[in-house]
Parts: sequence; structure tokens; C-alpha cells
Amino acid sequence: MSDSLVAVKTPRLLHFRPYFSISSSPPYSPSHLLKSSTSSLRFYNVSIRSSGASRKHPSVSAIAQGELEEPSSIQLVQITCEQQFDEVLAEAEKLKESVIILWMAYWCRKCIYLKPKLEKLAAEYYPRVRFYCIDVNSVPQSLVNRAGVKKMPTIQLWHERKMQGEVIGGHTAWLVIEDIRRMIDNEEI
Repeated sequence: MSDSLVAVKTPRLLHFRPYFSISSSPPYSPSHLLKSSTSSLRFYNVSIRSSGASRKHPSVSAIAQGELEEPSSIQLVQITCEQQFDEVLAEAEKLKESVIILWMAYWCRKCIYLKPKLEKLAAEYYPRVRFYCIDVNSVPQSLVNRAGVKKMPTIQLWHERKMQGEVIGGHTAWLVIEDIRRMIDNEEI
């Protein structure tokens, strides 16, 4: 894969795969983009994934202005055991933060479809709210019972070691995200 220069209007980290082969030239000229008369276009971070690795390059305008862009998504941290679950809640209580936990199963299509949307939502609420995910098939059943999870996907808001709200995501993903936003915004933190 080769690195490409991309013009975007939002200051966020992009993840994309170039749609042209390595041997061919890009379908656009980077110098043409630099000479563009549109003053609202700026160049931002581009991360190109190749062979499992990801390289991130800071943008010229961000370095010149001394700014770093916010990421467009934050990967959900996987909780794998009951002890880790307790540690996450204890740390959040200490920092006076809330925690969103996605209870999911990797065989569940709705869970798989919802996860990247939650990762984008995590970037919006970082660092006030931390986002985690738990695969119900890889943790002890006692943890699933303790949280009262019955259906997949279930999204819970935890604050001060107590569950404050819950959204069961059996409907359209964008509606689930709106329900989660309302749940977070209505929480008195």
C-alpha cells in the first residue's frame, strides 16, 4: 500500500483503503488538491492499514497550528474476567467517570454491526465516559447474571459501581445509538 494525501473538512482521523493498485497512479493529483481554491479544505491524519500494521502521520496543518486531531473512533476495551470488570468499575468510581459496557456475542449480527457505531460514540464522549465490551461467551456466567444481562446486544451505563441505565439493542443501530446518547446525557455526573 502507498500513502496518499487526502483533503477532508472535519478534523478527525480517517481509516481508509486506497482503491487503486500500488503500480497505478492515484486517481487524483495531490498537487491539484494543494492548489485548490476551496479554503475550507485542510489536510488531516491518514492511517493506511497494510498487513495488519497501522501507520499514523500527523498532518502538516496540525503540526503548524500545534493541534492534534481528535480520533473519529476509539476501540472498545475488551473485559475478559470478573476481576477486570471490578477493576474497571473501581477505577471509574475513583475518577468520577461513567462506564458504558456493550454485552455482546461474536455470533450475534446485531452486536457486530453495533460495535463500530459505539466506537464512534466513544470518541464523542471521551474522556468523560469510558466504553468497554464483554463477550458473554468468554466470561463466567456469574458475571453475566450479576449484570442482569438476558439479551444481546445489551448496553449498560454504570456509575459509582451501580448500573444506572440499560438499552437492549434489538432494533435499528442508529436508534440504539440515540437511546444511548439520551441515557448518557440524562445521567447526572
